[in-house]
Amino acid sequence: MPNLGKIDENNLKNLDGKGVPYRASAVVLAYNSEKVKNPPKTTDELYEWISKNPGRFAYNDPATGGSGDSFVQTVIYNFLPPEANTSQDPKWTKQWDKGFKLLKELHPRMYQKGVYPKKNQGTLELMANGEVDMIPAWSDQGLEQISKKLLPETTKLTQISPSFTGGPTYLMAPKLSERLDSVAKFLDFVLTPEAQTVITQKMYGYPGIKWSEMPSKLRDEFKDVTAGYRTFNLGDLGKEIQKCWQQEVAGQ
Repeated sequence: MPNLGKIDENNLKNLDGKGVPYRASAVVLAYNSEKVKNPPKTTDELYEWISKNPGRFAYNDPATGGSGDSFVQTVIYNFLPPEANTSQDPKWTKQWDKGFKLLKELHPRMYQKGVYPKKNQGTLELMANGEVDMIPAWSDQGLEQISKKLLPETTKLTQISPSFTGGPTYLMAPKLSERLDSVAKFLDFVLTPEAQTVITQKMYGYPGIKWSEMPSKLRDEFKDVTAGYRTFNLGDLGKEIQKCWQQEVAGQ
């Protein structure tokens, strides 16, 4: 499969080379560019914006959707060393206190002083209705709903630094398949810029191959959301964060 060379090596290593990443998505900031002239570029700028614009930011209950979950995990794990992002060792729970303290400080400045919508779509609907000016959202959901005019034309997407979370979706085949040659030809085609253009334009996903391999017109079109993402793999710690969030943040 010659086109495997077009993939970011890290995305192959994540599954020990047992799957082909054909698309990806990430959580980004969606904002109303009519109201937010200079969107935050960093997490610190985002927290400052939330504090100065009470009620105009929302994220969904982290147990009901990945965009809210990503926001909460990002707040907590920005205080931890990078190796914690992909560790399931319970020792890291002892370092969650700073992140939860910040989440509790932000709580009264959220939408309606601490109302958290259900599911990813819940926050997108608040954006669509003009009830908030900024939310974390999945890149593919945001791009699709902007394209279908379900979100106002003034809606823009951007990534911050350190970035929110994201990751690729993989294709794979059983090793006992009798048609591995055909599978290899298909997967090699999927990794061509032509096929990846369809994935980007029709599925609103990031390409499975490196952006540098994509047509320059597409790179320019998606420039605001191509800053990348961080992959978190917390295992059961992710569910523990959700439980603690319910008790310490939503329940305060």
